[in-house]
Amino acid sequence: MGSQGYLLLVEDDLRVQINNKRAFERRGYVLKQAYTLAGAREIIAEGLPYAIVLDVELPYGNGLDFLKELRKTSNIPVLMLTARGSMEDTLKGFDMGSDDYLPKPYELPLFLKRVEALLRRASIVPDTLEIGSIRLDTASGKAYLHGEDMGLSVKEYSLFQQFVQHPEMIVKADVLYRKVWGQEMLGDDTAIKVAISKLRTKLSGSGYTIVSSRGEGYCFESE
Repeated sequence: MGSQGYLLLVEDDLRVQINNKRAFERRGYVLKQAYTLAGAREIIAEGLPYAIVLDVELPYGNGLDFLKELRKTSNIPVLMLTARGSMEDTLKGFDMGSDDYLPKPYELPLFLKRVEALLRRASIVPDTLEIGSIRLDTASGKAYLHGEDMGLSVKEYSLFQQFVQHPEMIVKADVLYRKVWGQEMLGDDTAIKVAISKLRTKLSGSGYTIVSSRGEGYCFESE
């Protein structure tokens, strides 16, 4: 990680924060810690982290509300911490754009592995992705065509990034669903079809389109 890069831990339990800080600093990570959402906002205002570990239950605010707020401007990887058995919070977190979740209480080695996996996924994506007249800003989660904001939703951007990272390659619908929606595709692929239809419209004039390959998946290719 670069000298300015850091991991943000948002957790109100002092004991947990101390244990996490020791564990990650022993591994050479730079950490910043917040005990409230107000504290998290102040830290983020000074510079975006590589990834965020976010507890759902926090004083003076709810982690899910903060995640919803965050996803309006950023696609930063987020690991949600939820109370054990709180499936409702888990599902809400995925719907709002969380990348992973871990129920509490958890074993520290497992927690470290989950966060490090999140950081690996964050670090392999450059700050910007460009193809033709298209540019993706991975930190803010915005896509631009001929320099103009394409106005993508969080889900549309996440889906589009998968295509831009793998041009001319057929990607199966269930793989896209798992990466973008954060869960297995148990029903049909209506949600993906709707999102891709909107992307095709917004790609007008780019020289690229998304082609469906019957029974195989979707491919982002030049027209």
